[in-house]
Amino acid sequence: QDYIAVKEKYAKYLPHSAGRYAAKRFRKAQCPIVERLTNSMMMHGRNNGKKLMTVRIVKHAFEIIHLLTGEVGAQQGGCWVLEGGFWVLGWLDLCSWRAIWLLCTGAREAAFRNIKTIAECLADELINAAK
Repeated sequence: QDYIAVKEKYAKYLPHSAGRYAAKRFRKAQCPIVERLTNSMMMHGRNNGKKLMTVRIVKHAFEIIHLLTGEVGAQQGGCWVLEGGFWVLGWLDLCSWRAIWLLCTGAREAAFRNIKTIAECLADELINAAK
């Protein structure tokens, strides 16, 4: 079973599916990754429920990433992991459930009392996470 929903059947034009992904354990893995990023941006009281605003922020962040790097999409990286005394090559996704929350928190704190917009800060966080 996929850890992150990036297949074509999970692809959506708008990151708003109104799905019940919290009803069962690990069902949130079926939620599209862009929608999870959008929902994570709606945290802290003054941003609750403002999904159109967060959709616009994520859209602008992806446009900034495309202009700066010319790349779009999730990447995978390999890393050596020590398991039982042996070094094994393990594959890591750069976007995990916890990493989405950390990216959104970093972008939110970087944009607070700053001249940069939150879309620019989110784009910087995503670019730095992909390196």
